[in-house]
Amino acid sequence: MDVSAKVSSKGQVTIPHAVRKALALEEGDEVVFRVEGDRAVIARSADLLALAGSVSVPTAKRGTPWAEVLRQTRRARAAGRR
Repeated sequence: MDVSAKVSSKGQVTIPHAVRKALALEEGDEVVFRVEGDRAVIARSADLLALAGSVSVPTAKRGTPWAEVLRQTRRARAAGRR
């Protein structure tokens, strides 16, 4: 689908209805712009909260502070590089 829109004097663009509909965009949704050469691609921003619970965490590791998770991960990666 090719749809055009004009850039305003403030550098703003209204996302055309057909594009909003195709991406299921609603008011308040965030989008990501990715520049690929002389093109820009627009996509829905990932809803990270929707991913909650999609990865199982071993019982022994539940409740581990994030700083400890990072420390263990860095140590494991460093050991694997030797």
